[in-house]
Amino acid sequence: MISLSRAALSALLLIAMLLGAALGSLLSGAPVRVQGQDFVDDETLLLQRIYEQVNPSVVALEVRVPANVQLRSLMPFIDPSLPTEPRYRIAQGSGFLYDRNGHIVTNFHVVEAADRITVVFSDGLRLPARVVGTAPDADIAVVRVDARQIENLQPLRLADSDKVRVGERAIAIGNPFGLNNTMTLGIVSAIGRSLRQQQFSIPQIIQTDAAINPGNSGGPLLNSRGEVIGVNTAIRSNAEQSAGIGFAVPSNIVRLMADQLIATGKVEHAYLGITGTTLTSRVAEALGLDARTTGVLVNSVVAGGPAAAAGLRGATREMSVDGEPVPVGGDIITEIDGLKIKVFEDLLGYLFTRTKPGDEVTLTILRNGKQMQVKVVLASRPRTR
Repeated sequence: MISLSRAALSALLLIAMLLGAALGSLLSGAPVRVQGQDFVDDETLLLQRIYEQVNPSVVALEVRVPANVQLRSLMPFIDPSLPTEPRYRIAQGSGFLYDRNGHIVTNFHVVEAADRITVVFSDGLRLPARVVGTAPDADIAVVRVDARQIENLQPLRLADSDKVRVGERAIAIGNPFGLNNTMTLGIVSAIGRSLRQQQFSIPQIIQTDAAINPGNSGGPLLNSRGEVIGVNTAIRSNAEQSAGIGFAVPSNIVRLMADQLIATGKVEHAYLGITGTTLTSRVAEALGLDARTTGVLVNSVVAGGPAAAAGLRGATREMSVDGEPVPVGGDIITEIDGLKIKVFEDLLGYLFTRTKPGDEVTLTILRNGKQMQVKVVLASRPRTR
């Protein structure tokens, strides 16, 4: 037989009464306070701190464009709430303060057709802006306002985008659908993408699932330290709104473009003058190469271009690999200046970020199965606009 002391019996009765009271409250529908419900978790505090730190330096761009101009389908956002004029429409994008001289970074496609630009700060300050320069092939532009009109001027800090890793936080602040000062949160979904810009592609693109919508274009994508890892530039969506696949131009390219635009008003990109595709293991095997061979199949060589002048050769025939036609017979670029090329984006990224017109690069190639080196003097990209 179990015997309980008087103290133990009293404790059991007290517990029973408390449980009964809680159960009665639940059954009656009365709210029950959960212990610690006012506790703010660390992530919330982090995001609040980042927003307070960064938001004053993120701006909206109101861009007046002629009514007959066809803007790109996703960006920027034509805001019906803004006043219009008979021959003009008002579009809206985003941007951020780049330095203490009033330079603001945004997307080229935000200001491409601009007749007039107004920059709107989070405190409501509105300033006219002028375009300093544009880099269409990187979808980057720099505009400038009078820095003397801005109190507590705090440019955003750019991170080293080469250190960005999949899985880290990605935070967007901008003006989706004209809703100024909006923060969204996600992760870096992928790195090393390329984004087609008419004739050429932007390399090293960051992919994120942070909600990015029309109007976010030109705004910053941030890491957990509030540093800019990229500039939001496009989304992939059939409905012209976020489907969880957004793209940002990496900060290292942004820095490279912005500094050149501020210094000279223009950007000159190095040009090799080929079209190519990534060499896959299946194609390598079909060509009698080791399946581990990586590089770029040269599909064609632009007549009169640097590669043609150096003697590079394009494809001479097609072969079927897994039922798909593949141009073959041309050179295979396996290295550039000693850097091993695994995919086409490696070659594009090196040319985009580490070379300039007039530079000489050394290409290691395979020609008819034999390795050789070719020196190429790069030229400036031909104008596409």
